[in-house]
Amino acid sequence: MKKPKNWWYVWSKSLGEKASSCNKTSDKVAVVRTIIFATYLITNCFIVAGVIRQWNRKTEVYIQVESESVVPYVTSFDRKVNKTLEFE
Repeated sequence: MKKPKNWWYVWSKSLGEKASSCNKTSDKVAVVRTIIFATYLITNCFIVAGVIRQWNRKTEVYIQVESESVVPYVTSFDRKVNKTLEFE
């Protein structure tokens, strides 16, 4: 088995197919793919950290409402109907 040239060669091959026949252009594309991969990795780490932080957290929220201040919602029945299920 042939030994790989260096770490950049292995990393760029792992990112996907070579972008062009020019090595400089392919390296630039590999850098962009690496940046995209790094942003995905960082975002995923923040999501996992948030899930771990909230794991087994038992918070209870109590809401107290005065019954005099709550006004019931009543719909009006003065709608005119042309046909079944058709309103103006």
